[in-house]
Amino acid sequence: MNDMRITKVADVSDTGGFRSAVETPSLVESFRSVPVPAGGTFFRRFFAFLGPGFLVSVGYMDPGNWATSIAGGSEFGYTLLAAVLLSSFMAILLQALCARFAIATGRDLAQACRDEYSKPVSFILWVLAELAIIATDLAEVIGTAIGLQLLFGLPLIWGVAITAFDVFLILWLQAKGFRYLEAFIVALILIIAGCFVGQLILSQPSIAGIVSGFLPSPEIVNDQRMLYLALGILGATVMPHNLYLHTGIVQTRAFGQDEKGKKDAIKMASLDSSVALGLALMVNASILILAAAAFYESGYGVVEDLTDAHALLAPLLGAAIAPVLFAVALLASGLASTVTATMAGQIVMEGFLRIRLPLYARRLITRGTAIIPAVIMIFMFGEKGATELLVLSQVVLSLQLPFAIVPLVMFSMDGKKMGTFRAPSWMLVLGILIALLVIVLNLKLLFDFVALG
Repeated sequence: MNDMRITKVADVSDTGGFRSAVETPSLVESFRSVPVPAGGTFFRRFFAFLGPGFLVSVGYMDPGNWATSIAGGSEFGYTLLAAVLLSSFMAILLQALCARFAIATGRDLAQACRDEYSKPVSFILWVLAELAIIATDLAEVIGTAIGLQLLFGLPLIWGVAITAFDVFLILWLQAKGFRYLEAFIVALILIIAGCFVGQLILSQPSIAGIVSGFLPSPEIVNDQRMLYLALGILGATVMPHNLYLHTGIVQTRAFGQDEKGKKDAIKMASLDSSVALGLALMVNASILILAAAAFYESGYGVVEDLTDAHALLAPLLGAAIAPVLFAVALLASGLASTVTATMAGQIVMEGFLRIRLPLYARRLITRGTAIIPAVIMIFMFGEKGATELLVLSQVVLSLQLPFAIVPLVMFSMDGKKMGTFRAPSWMLVLGILIALLVIVLNLKLLFDFVALG
């Protein structure tokens, strides 16, 4: 579709507790395009749903995670593994709520917010969602540019400029079909995971340190710097745009619209996201463990720059292949993340504003707003400024989180909207606790910045 006209399609759900029925589904070109067998074996049905969870999981291992996890591992050893583990468990539960909500109501989170809240509140939520997507894209711009520099020696500015052309990759993938896009993402995720397995073998981390690191420490809350990095890990792991993304892409599956079909779809979609996020947990933990083993245990000290981390891996680990694996994984991470951020941008704009832009226009708007601050920081502060911007973008994402989590949890609790598919009480209680934890930690971080400077 090459204009901004709104295309009316048949209602995909009744009002279901909302003020109106859905007029246009998310990502209409891919809506219910992936067939789901009505019967068959468990594995056949699960394979039909396998995919959206991996697209979501990309956001949990994007370049933003690298900067915060490397900084945390090099400065505090294995201590912040607890933050990685907690963030991953939070992500698994929230994404399960996303899948349940989307399948039960037939709408994405952006559509639900537009229909439920007043125009001023809906507009504010849209602006915040767009800021979160821009912050995400900023991390991808910088991460991809650094990956290109490390592998091919391109100046960082050139790498940032080249990232503007990734829209052609996304257009080609979407033209091939949604399953091809998912296969591309899964392939990149396997490359990232394979690279980190190789680096961990070379780094020989402390098993005792890893085990103790997964246990929560009061230092994480009491130390301002540690809390800052922990929130950066939280923002880089539980990402606001992923909540919008998942509620949209799970509807690419043509599951049965009766109670039995939706019940099975919720089970399979939740399992899909849990498996994918389990893999993302392994990757995220590997990044921090690598930094702790290579930099903290060697006594090198704090490493906050991805370029420095790359340069130091070979002499510290004693293998020339280590920095190559690092660079390849970083580039794969940036490429995979750029696809999902664009799709999240489409869902947010279409859901909140009911405006459908051509994909290239949507992509260029998002990427343009991310490239400008990246270029300014590189010109003013060099590569160090780019890395600092990378970490800051993840903290910004953490501050945006409550504005996506709270509506999701509130909708999930609403019996009129969810009907018989309302989440179990234990899921809702944990969802409320997650929302409160995120709000309290963010308020403490803001207080520390104001009070302590």
